[in-house]
Amino acid sequence: MTHTDSRTMRRVLRREIAGTIGLLTDEHDFRAMRRYRSFTFDDHAAYLKHVEGLLRTRALQGSHTTVALFDPEEYAEFCTQKGLDPDNPSSRTRFTARLAVTGPTLPYEGQPLSDLLPALVDEAVRQATWEYATALLARLGDCASCGEDLGRAAFARASDLLVRILDTAPLGNRHLVCSVTGPPETLVAALHVADTDGDVKLDETEALEFTTVLALGLATESPGGLVIRASAPGNPDRVYGWRLRAYGLEPLTAGEVFDAYCTDVESGDLISPESNVDYCEPPDLGEVKPAQGHNH
Repeated sequence: MTHTDSRTMRRVLRREIAGTIGLLTDEHDFRAMRRYRSFTFDDHAAYLKHVEGLLRTRALQGSHTTVALFDPEEYAEFCTQKGLDPDNPSSRTRFTARLAVTGPTLPYEGQPLSDLLPALVDEAVRQATWEYATALLARLGDCASCGEDLGRAAFARASDLLVRILDTAPLGNRHLVCSVTGPPETLVAALHVADTDGDVKLDETEALEFTTVLALGLATESPGGLVIRASAPGNPDRVYGWRLRAYGLEPLTAGEVFDAYCTDVESGDLISPESNVDYCEPPDLGEVKPAQGHNH
């Protein structure tokens, strides 16, 4: 009886242990891990099938599982730094445990792996974008004239602009995209804002990432833009935007917004506009435009 009770209690405790699985999302990363003898899988499709089966089993048992993006290069660096043997399952376990805290992760909620994989990659891109933009803002240092931290000043300015944009936006759900062009690549951040009868909800992490990318564009005077799409039941979607300037945002005309949305990026050919969409000029943000560049 005591033995049975002990097994029952262990099953109960097992359900309360949160787990993390490091996932090799693409064939290239999978091949990189095959150089280790202790990594016994030899087919990526079969590997993904086994992972999905494990995730489903844990979910049926009532266990919570987080899925993390496993990067073989980062894993090798981790093992070198920690003095670990990379060809050892316990080393992979330690690396995965660290990913649960520092890496891009998503909770498994019963969705097909075909949906989870691209979402996990998108999460990794989002995190990398935010970390890169944050690092660039930190490198700007202090203003030579007034000593103010340029990165912090730009972030405060971007935060103020975002509040003004949301306050002046039409009621309904809003989807914002900010892009900043610069070496070595263009940074893009998106923000989804749900508005149900005046109850506005947004993801704080998304808002932080969005504001950081916008701040970088303002601080570095890099080419870029910000567009918003507002959707409300029974009304056409409204699309408008601004180009980034050192002092802030410069409104795009309705024609410029139309051209941006109705031109193929790669070929430059015109494409048909979406139905039930109003390409328009942005509302007045209700601010006095500051002087060009950093304000003292």
